[in-house]
Amino acid sequence: MNTKIKELIDAADKAIKEERFDDLVEFYTEDAVLVVKPGLEVRGKEAIKQAFIKIAAYFKNSVVPIEGKMLMVEAGDTVLVLSQTLLESENKSESEFSMDRRATYIYRNVGGKWLCAIDNSYGTSLLD
Repeated sequence: MNTKIKELIDAADKAIKEERFDDLVEFYTEDAVLVVKPGLEVRGKEAIKQAFIKIAAYFKNSVVPIEGKMLMVEAGDTVLVLSQTLLESENKSESEFSMDRRATYIYRNVGGKWLCAIDNSYGTSLLD
């Protein structure tokens, strides 16, 4: 496993929990895509920041992402991350979306720095 990417994911999860959205977007490429929910994607750092602000509000500012088991497949400057992602929040029982997910992330090495290019916490459940 690429330990650097694991550390970045953990740091991004901490930024989400602490609602440090300006810091959070620094983990993404300029052209990154975030799957907000099935059927809704946003592109670019500013749109991702605004989406995370809305996600935090949806979860009553109490969302805590926790990464479980991970598998990484690396090819040159690209890494596919498959991760069990668990979401905790005060109102998780009210969410219409699963809080236990099989996420897929794509990381790219840009100028010597690993950045998230695709953030899809829904993984292959988008096919359902």
